[in-house]
Amino acid sequence: YASLYFCMCIDQDDNELEFLEIVHHFVEILDRYFGSVCELDLIFNFHKAYYILDEILIACELQESSKKTVARLIAAQDSLVEAAKEQESSISNIIAQATK
Repeated sequence: YASLYFCMCIDQDDNELEFLEIVHHFVEILDRYFGSVCELDLIFNFHKAYYILDEILIACELQESSKKTVARLIAAQDSLVEAAKEQESSISNIIAQATK
């Protein structure tokens, strides 16, 4: 995992191998999104890492096992964020021109 360490707390009755597989699945999706994920990717883009984790897990249960589906959902979220930034920028420009 490129010198990354992951820690998960689970109940005593949970299957450890299942959670090892979930962590592996999470890292594979991070690799696909960031391209060979490293510590700095997670530090500077922690909100994206949490979003990916939220797409994979709900209440500590695997929600989505398809990497393609998760990648599609993340791309859709990224496009929404970009659209919101563009809208915010144009609103800021309108306000700046109005206050001159």
